[in-house]
Amino acid sequence: MRWRDYLMKKKRINLDLNKSFRSRSQTLKQNKIYLYCPDSVINEVKKCTESYDFEIVINNYNLISFSKKVVCHYKSSMLSDEQKQFLIRAMEFGSWVEPLVSYLDSRNKYTEVKLLDSGYFLHQKAFSILSTQRNKKIKRAFDIVISCLALTLLLPIYILVAIAIRLESRGDVIYKQLRVGQFNKEFKVYKFRSMRNDAEKNGAQWASKNDTRITTVGNFIRKTRLDELPQFINVLKGEMSLVGPRPEREFFICELEKEIPYYRFRHSVKPGITGLAQVSYPYGDSVEDAVWKHKYDIYYIKHHTLWSDFIIAFKTIKVVLFGLGR
Repeated sequence: MRWRDYLMKKKRINLDLNKSFRSRSQTLKQNKIYLYCPDSVINEVKKCTESYDFEIVINNYNLISFSKKVVCHYKSSMLSDEQKQFLIRAMEFGSWVEPLVSYLDSRNKYTEVKLLDSGYFLHQKAFSILSTQRNKKIKRAFDIVISCLALTLLLPIYILVAIAIRLESRGDVIYKQLRVGQFNKEFKVYKFRSMRNDAEKNGAQWASKNDTRITTVGNFIRKTRLDELPQFINVLKGEMSLVGPRPEREFFICELEKEIPYYRFRHSVKPGITGLAQVSYPYGDSVEDAVWKHKYDIYYIKHHTLWSDFIIAFKTIKVVLFGLGR
């Protein structure tokens, strides 16, 4: 059957325009969605979505009724003109149609980074944290006010932590380390030292959950995130923000970007003392853990609001008070 005849048949059969979705939330609760993509990427999509709790029907061009259907597309520029016309007709007759990664963003609350392509960054709604000057100025003002308050009100804690570190082990209380910040510019991040002084005598390495290099005091201040307190100085200097992707070292970034698509895009914003990844994902020391954290970092950058910063900061306070960290 020719495509034109096939589409006209759909139009005659039973397409009720009044049966479209009434709210965005309805689209995110569907047990089944329909995906249309080039055959060459089907296995790629299946691998990334195999653990989902909803069904994804791929390339079913025999779909008759479009009403109240979620129809997603992936790499649609590679589809034929007739296949693209099918997607347009689906939208015309009541389906909710949008790019797959955008839909998964809304449903999962993280970005499926292994499905990213340039379209996610270039052809969708602008990233407000990058394009809205008003939000940038408010975020910076919030950073300055909170950092000044923290450095003043938490001074007794700074002193107690410093004394505890010095009593347990020899070496500097404040640890300075080069990290990569906004626009790939390196800066020295400040932290309370949580490891032995010779922790990296054999070179840079991931910190593991039960790392023997971590001191007793270090274990406590890492778990409560107290080791991050000196970074309020970095915030005042404009090198960091209160909320954003955690800054990483160039050595690890070079390794991670080989495995993780668009990894350096996280440097489009200032790194944060805390971030969505830190309050959404448990501590991890593997590439797979880094992938998961990047999912949350990209989602944060894409969907940033000032309210989301407030929620993340509030959740971080809970981590500090109840020791729910690393």
